[in-house]
Amino acid sequence: MSNRLPTPPSREKRLPAIAVLSAGSGALAGGSQRSGVAACAVDLERLGLGASAPADVRLLPAGSFRSWDGRTMPNDLDGWVLTAEDGARLVAAAAARQSDRVIDYEHATLHAKAGGGKAPAAGWFRELEWRRDGLWALGVKWTAQAAAHIAAREYRYLSPVFSFDETTGRVLNLLHASLTNDPGLDGLTDLAASLAAELFALPPSHQEQSMPEYLKKLLKALGLSETASEPEALAAIAALKSNVASLSAQINTAPDPAKYVPVATLSALQTEHASVQGQLAALTAEIAGGKVAALVADGLAAGKLTPAIKDWAEGLGKKDPEALTAFLSAAPVVCKPGETQSKGQKPDGTGVAALSADAKKVCQLLGVAEADYQSTLAAA
Repeated sequence: MSNRLPTPPSREKRLPAIAVLSAGSGALAGGSQRSGVAACAVDLERLGLGASAPADVRLLPAGSFRSWDGRTMPNDLDGWVLTAEDGARLVAAAAARQSDRVIDYEHATLHAKAGGGKAPAAGWFRELEWRRDGLWALGVKWTAQAAAHIAAREYRYLSPVFSFDETTGRVLNLLHASLTNDPGLDGLTDLAASLAAELFALPPSHQEQSMPEYLKKLLKALGLSETASEPEALAAIAALKSNVASLSAQINTAPDPAKYVPVATLSALQTEHASVQGQLAALTAEIAGGKVAALVADGLAAGKLTPAIKDWAEGLGKKDPEALTAFLSAAPVVCKPGETQSKGQKPDGTGVAALSADAKKVCQLLGVAEADYQSTLAAA
């Protein structure tokens, strides 16, 4: 049996076997079609509801099962098989069905198809549910007469009729059910062709059930293909549950105060840090500005700077205080306080005093043309 989810086993184009889970089915023999007839029953009284007719009844057990008297199965099968996947498929088929399924008396529906006659209903059901112990019919609507028969213990057993694969024994489709008092097994016989015709008259979706859409969506959500096997799907679900449990444990565990701080505390620290950084930058700028001003003042006082290049010296100091310090250390005295640039010499014919040797050295250090420097001094 394949463990693919939950596509029923592929079958040749032939009539499926039919299981009638009550005794006396041999009376329906005579058809030429291949099918199987088996029997067991559900004891309504054991549902523990006393004299009332139960609304929910189990139709088929989960797993592998067979008739209690041990009669031979078709092709020497060990028994019928109803898996959770088969149950999901039958539930989906019931949900897609528009009409109710009948519960008759003593399989009268089969007798009527085989030889005519009436087949009065004992009850109706539509909704199916898969549970751990098998397939259940929910909300059975009993007729007043059937309810009275059950309450009086005149009928005690419920016998389902279903088709199955003669190769694997897997349940394929649930047809209807019957009230019966004889849960024995008369043997495996052929059913009337009309019953098989009824089965194959069902829509194709009821014959070859494809995977339900909800299972396709579930496999896709798990990151699996539609051909994933049951073990692969279960492993993916187990991994997902493990991840969820791990995340839940992390969420429910208080953080280590040695490693983590509240968001509010961190935000306050970041704000405080930004404020301190701003204050530090302002203080640094102030200190640097004071140092530059002091260097320029000392340069002017020492005669190494003149008022004409004061702005240049301040700009250099703001950009690179170390460069200004180096310049002042190497620069000669251009004009000592109290002395004139010409040192009492009269101007030459140009009207501009000649540069001293120290002044020429300053021009060389600054990379300034002597003529330009003379013009600056004249303007000052």
